[in-house]
Amino acid sequence: MLSRRNFMLGTAACAGAALTPFQVWAELKKQYPNVLMLIVDDLNDWVGAMGGHPNAKTPNIDKLADQGTLFTNAHAPAPLCGPSRASIMTGLAPSTTGIYGHIEDNNIRKANDKAAHSVFLSEYFKQHGYYTAAVGKVFHQSVADGSFDDFGGRVKLFGPYPEKNFKWDQPKTSTDWGPFPERDDQMPDFDSAHWIANKLKQQHDKPFFMACGFLRPHVPWHVPQKWFDMHPAKDLYLPPYMSEDLSDVPEIARIISDHPMMPTTQWALENGEYRNIVQAYLASVSFVDSCVGIVLDALENSEYANNTAVVLWGDHGYHLGEKDKFAKMTLWERATRTPLIIKPPKSSEKQVSNKPVSLLDLYPTLVKMCGLPENPDTEGKDLTPLLHNPNAPWQHAAVTTYGENNHAVKTERYRYIRYEDGSEELYDHQIDKEEWRNLAGDPAYAQVKQQLAQHLPRVNEKWSSQSQYRGNDYFTTKTEQAGGN
Repeated sequence: MLSRRNFMLGTAACAGAALTPFQVWAELKKQYPNVLMLIVDDLNDWVGAMGGHPNAKTPNIDKLADQGTLFTNAHAPAPLCGPSRASIMTGLAPSTTGIYGHIEDNNIRKANDKAAHSVFLSEYFKQHGYYTAAVGKVFHQSVADGSFDDFGGRVKLFGPYPEKNFKWDQPKTSTDWGPFPERDDQMPDFDSAHWIANKLKQQHDKPFFMACGFLRPHVPWHVPQKWFDMHPAKDLYLPPYMSEDLSDVPEIARIISDHPMMPTTQWALENGEYRNIVQAYLASVSFVDSCVGIVLDALENSEYANNTAVVLWGDHGYHLGEKDKFAKMTLWERATRTPLIIKPPKSSEKQVSNKPVSLLDLYPTLVKMCGLPENPDTEGKDLTPLLHNPNAPWQHAAVTTYGENNHAVKTERYRYIRYEDGSEELYDHQIDKEEWRNLAGDPAYAQVKQQLAQHLPRVNEKWSSQSQYRGNDYFTTKTEQAGGN
């Protein structure tokens, strides 16, 4: 609907003249910027602009980073698709809603009272006069009913799939790797990119909020052969791996990060698959980068090029061998950190901010960028001061939650993890970026831990019965205790 604020803005611009509905919308279109949101599933920092892997080839994402602000220290609200996306779209932390596992899109507001009164990000823009459209994976499944004016659909799961798995065949995961299918136009992300591109070619009489949710590099790591050819396996750099990495972490850390359905790094080394997995992930990232390019080219060639804010984010990170894992679903750096790029309208200035930020901050930031009234019910921090000055004073930390009362706090220097049983981890990134040495038991860091603990959530809602995750015994028990399906 057209808000009173927007209506007054439009009418004032015409010096009090009587306006037709078309004139009101036309004035609104001039005054308010558009938003294009690009979401990439399971994307870690293996992007050229972030320098996470020397063999990464992502020219389109890199080009976007050269035109806006790249946040190198951005973290997901949760290291799992369902709770992370629910948090981003409601503007509420998992510890507030009790959404710690996956949840059906239409059940998010059934999680608890706070969630029941939430307004989804796209709905907030719609309520303030925007046309909204989406395609692909935006929420965990697709989109919640009525959350967008137009929805271009999403294929089920993460195909296409070969008739028989190439390398890995375990229940509870789509994990597999190898070249498939033959052509890009057989991939769902290719269709999603063109759907949004066609929307950008159309005439819109309102400002728009559009979202495109890409599936790759979510498993299976299947993309056409040409993307594998860009990354010859024999030439690839392998991530740092230490076999005894988890010897100094609390027992609960090993329990909640157990992924029995996924390959371990030790298995990959013993079976000669480590390079092949790295190749497949890099190939998948390069493929999805090409799809991002389709959308960005369409925007650049449209009439909306100079009045559209572009935001690209991944819903969480991903381990590619670090910590003996090929998975997300941990509270360590590889699983919480993900790319975040924000390009304001008419901006072409490259900026890099190392300040710790959360994807929970997207909601208030986009609202502020577009001149809409603040939604007081959201919990994130407005990032616009960092868009004006990437080194502006910033006293906040990024918090990631994985299950009830399990949290990681990330600042520019430290990562502090506290689990539900009170056990801790602490890493000093100034001397240990790989998080190989747990300093939580070192008395010299007692004050640091105390300061970091101030950022932990004050409220830890009970696990909602609407939310479920059964990736291991710990989370299966939590789901069943909550009465989840």
